[in-house]
Amino acid sequence: QVQLVESGGGSVQAGGSLRLSCVASGRTYDLVSTHWYMAWFRQAPGKEREFVAAINWPTNKPYYADSVKGRFTISGDTRRGTEFLQMDNLRPEDAAVYYCALGDGGGSYDTDRDYMYWGQGTQVNVSS
Repeated sequence: QVQLVESGGGSVQAGGSLRLSCVASGRTYDLVSTHWYMAWFRQAPGKEREFVAAINWPTNKPYYADSVKGRFTISGDTRRGTEFLQMDNLRPEDAAVYYCALGDGGGSYDTDRDYMYWGQGTQVNVSS
């Protein structure tokens, strides 16, 4: 079993920044696939969970939802099981619970059902 723990959520005003972190622990050595995605999804009240960003191991290629391109930056070392999400120029519509996810690279990076492991989530609030 792999555990994911997020941190770094909080409350900011519009235009502000936050940095989220995610650390994987547990049986990470069981991850024998040749490539993986670590990703961030978010869910606002009354809305579906949506893809935010992902990073591929071993290429470290990033992927972003159109809504966050140019404002958010994903980074990390999926081989070490760590990822970060730098969120700049935050908007009220970015407010949500943000979830870290880890999935086999054989799936789609932007589809939540293709991710095997999930964190508990961290709340991000953005006031206007």
